[in-house]
Amino acid sequence: MKILRLSISGLPNFKEPLSVDFVAQQRVDDDDMEQLYNVFSNIYTSQVISFIGINASGKTTILKVISFAIDLLGNKPLNNIRSKEILDDLGDGQNVVFTAYFHHDNFIYKLNTVVQKAVFPMDGSERLIIVDEALWSKQSCRVKTKKGIFDFKESDLSIRRDQNEQFLPDDVSIIISFNKKNDTKISLYDMSQLTDYNILNVLGRYPKEILTFLDPSINYLRCKRDGKEFDIRLKFFGKEEIQVNHPRVLNRYLSSGTIKGLNVFMGAMFAFGKGGYLVVDELENHFNKEIVSTLIRLFMDKNVNRSGAVLVYSTHYSELLDHFDRNDSIYIVKNEEGIFATKLSELLKRNDMKKSEVYDSDFLGGTVPSYESYIALKKVLMTME
Repeated sequence: MKILRLSISGLPNFKEPLSVDFVAQQRVDDDDMEQLYNVFSNIYTSQVISFIGINASGKTTILKVISFAIDLLGNKPLNNIRSKEILDDLGDGQNVVFTAYFHHDNFIYKLNTVVQKAVFPMDGSERLIIVDEALWSKQSCRVKTKKGIFDFKESDLSIRRDQNEQFLPDDVSIIISFNKKNDTKISLYDMSQLTDYNILNVLGRYPKEILTFLDPSINYLRCKRDGKEFDIRLKFFGKEEIQVNHPRVLNRYLSSGTIKGLNVFMGAMFAFGKGGYLVVDELENHFNKEIVSTLIRLFMDKNVNRSGAVLVYSTHYSELLDHFDRNDSIYIVKNEEGIFATKLSELLKRNDMKKSEVYDSDFLGGTVPSYESYIALKKVLMTME
């Protein structure tokens, strides 16, 4: 399953519907093909999608929305999705509509899922439920243009959710039947929950090549987990093995960059193997510039990323944008009476301009703190004793 577009409307705290294109919308030249994944015919998807904006612009929230939508496609009950907090402010009877377009086995699909928050009178508890849902499908050979990917007829309707269905829980999407029938799986490795807590995500034995890249002094790192019990063994060259019983203790021995790197690069390895999705909030945190650049380049390298895995990340670091030859997979995030994200290709028609300089110059508007706020801060600091 390859996601082509996610569109979500009715989100609390958003100024307008959020639409994220995984399909490359700009013209694809021969040179671009090295950084894109060919889904079918002349349709390509981006292998790296970036969200950039100033503090409190809404980048983290957008990543959580994307993660929620991918988990929905992966059969997870709404109330078990970790990023469900994005709907905490949903009003009584208010709808949020998740629309996902995806490709699988020579067909294009559109899944439309309407979600509400329900309050149960017995105990006053709240939970998310699906109040309406439908799935459309069409053969990909019918698509002649990029715009045509997202055009569906009523005759393309495949499944309509039956509210009288006795066996489907009200927080589970009808996509579960599609996934079972087609043996379809979608892989998501979401690191957005680890943004504020830089702790090792225990994943077994770590390849020596990743360890050496991040810290050449490490001989090996082996982790086992049995329920809540951990057995973690770390050895540096020329030193005795260190044994700890919880990932938090590793912070005494490993740098924050190494821990973040192990999480990210192991996630990338899993994504590459399954053609999945790696979501990282504030990608540059704890990293030096070259490590971040290496990760982005690996996702853009067709020899490494053969299955079309996608890195979705947020950043404050404008120089990371210079890794992109194109403007259609970069989103500028702002919060002006609500969160919204605009594709850079809609704001900047030329691909040949240095993107970091354009961003830092505030040519796009609202991409750097305002001069007025700077002057106000300076005055306050000057008056402090």
